[in-house]
Amino acid sequence: MLKHLYIKNFALIDELNIDFSAGFSVITGETGAGKSIILGAIGLLLGQRADSKAVKTGAQKCTIEACFDISRYNLAEWFEENELDTEENGECIIRRELTATGKSRGFINDTPVTVQQMKELGEMLVDIHSQHQNLLLQKENFQLNVLDIIAHNDELLAEYRSVFSEYKSRGLELEQMKSAFDESREKEDYMRFQLSELSEARLKAGEQEELENEQEAATHTEEIKSALYDADNMLSGENCALEIIRQAANRVNAVAPFYNKIQGVADRLESSLIELKDIAGDIASESENIDFNPERLAQINERLDLIYSLQRKHHKDSVEALLEEQERLQELIDGIDNSDELIRSKEAEVAKLLDKAQKIAAKLSSARQKAVKQVEKEICQRLVSLGMPSTEFKVEIKQTEELGASGQDKVAFLFSANKGMALRPVAQVASGGEIARLMLSLKALISTAVKLPTIIFDEIDTGVSGKIAEKMADIMKDMGNSGRQVISITHLPQIAASGTYHYKVEKHDTREQTTTVMRQLNKEERITEIAQMLSGADITEAALSNAKALLH
Repeated sequence: MLKHLYIKNFALIDELNIDFSAGFSVITGETGAGKSIILGAIGLLLGQRADSKAVKTGAQKCTIEACFDISRYNLAEWFEENELDTEENGECIIRRELTATGKSRGFINDTPVTVQQMKELGEMLVDIHSQHQNLLLQKENFQLNVLDIIAHNDELLAEYRSVFSEYKSRGLELEQMKSAFDESREKEDYMRFQLSELSEARLKAGEQEELENEQEAATHTEEIKSALYDADNMLSGENCALEIIRQAANRVNAVAPFYNKIQGVADRLESSLIELKDIAGDIASESENIDFNPERLAQINERLDLIYSLQRKHHKDSVEALLEEQERLQELIDGIDNSDELIRSKEAEVAKLLDKAQKIAAKLSSARQKAVKQVEKEICQRLVSLGMPSTEFKVEIKQTEELGASGQDKVAFLFSANKGMALRPVAQVASGGEIARLMLSLKALISTAVKLPTIIFDEIDTGVSGKIAEKMADIMKDMGNSGRQVISITHLPQIAASGTYHYKVEKHDTREQTTTVMRQLNKEERITEIAQMLSGADITEAALSNAKALLH
């Protein structure tokens, strides 16, 4: 239930602080006073799209905040799933901030949230019914949704949609599999040739680098041999480095006993001499092993030519990439070889899901059929009370050949306002006033099945007046007295007088600006407001008397 609304710097509103109560409340005001601004602000809290133009001229930011009492609506699971805190007193504060530059931020209990989260929570807290929603009567999915609400099909429908979604997904996979296999079969011979070529090459990871290094060495054999020969001579030949270092070590060792500071240098010289001997041995050994082998070089060149050729053919830059391509081709060939079995397996999976979806769809159809009588009976009763005694209202359900997103049913609301008139789809025969009364009846019916905390009717009374308006007011008041909050924005005095609480929206003009304000009316102010709605700007004694009578 909406307890409090705060608006600052939104459109024509400087600052607004207003409290709301349970039951049936009405909001009145002249056309253009700004009632739609109030609704627009609430809409932003419910996740509607923000427009920076809504920020009041001259302001940097607008803020809209509402406090809801959610203690009786079992929303703990949603808050837990969205990792949001709940207040111990059962209150929930939703805030939306919009800057003049177009940036928007949303908060639930002071925690930043996404617009989608605000929308999800908003749909569980408030239902705003505006005039354009009457067009929903023309929508088949709305009519089907009414049946599902009355039939309490929410869990069954969720199960069906989950299975149906999986069925569609697996069916798409099946079609893609068939298409891929058909395409592969067209290229099968060429793919088998490519796979054979790669398999016969017997490629090994890392071999290209090894061969290229060996090729490089083979093409520089003489240069390498000469360098190693010279190095060997420098280390081990006449007047070689080893002999000179050995002599140096001997000289230092000779004085080390009586000059101990030099002992560390002597040790290092000995270590260096040992290391150089090892190096000299390695160089000599490598020098002996170096030998030009034209046959080996030819083998290396031939192997590398094969690798380079395969890389060009397959547009790859390494042996590892060629091995991946070989694996991919192998998988495609295996798939072709096993395609019939794979397709049969996938077809069986799709058929199983289809059968499961059809069984759930049948349960949905049965539940909807049972709900039809209740919907027809209650809507007809409500329409009779709303001044349509000759009304006929029927719910027609037809089975579709194919499964759809909501099952296998096609629903149509058929309507006849007068005796002797054939039943036809609502959108084809109902007038504006009849549509308004029908939608109110449907909302009242739905509200008995869905415990929505707050329902706001925005001029649902369009096209009606007099006694009918009183009956519509009675329905809304009954809804408000049945554990929910109902707010009606109205131009009709009969409905305004039925509200337990009465709010007025009006414009105030100054030299500098025009502002919209909203306030709750006391008893005397209500009499004046309703009298003005009855007689216009010039309030007569008769209008005042009539207003008092309506209020009592």
